[in-house]
Amino acid sequence: MTMKRKKFTKEEKNSMLKEAGTNGATVTLAKHSIYPATFYAWKKKVESMGEVGLDHGITKKRLRKISVLELLTQQSKTYLV
Repeated sequence: MTMKRKKFTKEEKNSMLKEAGTNGATVTLAKHSIYPATFYAWKKKVESMGEVGLDHGITKKRLRKISVLELLTQQSKTYLV
């Protein structure tokens, strides 16, 4: 038996994580037809990186690089002023 692959939005993932907190993971996983590994991967990303961790393709390394680039941009703007 294979499940049909579906891409969930960041909001849908966050909603499912909150629902699992209230109703329990097993019930939520069955309701939305999600594999436990997928659910717990989302949960781990939220715990380590916050909601931004649910964005497609985001990793700790990319998040760090984005933060550094934003900081450099902000610094360069202050030097130009």
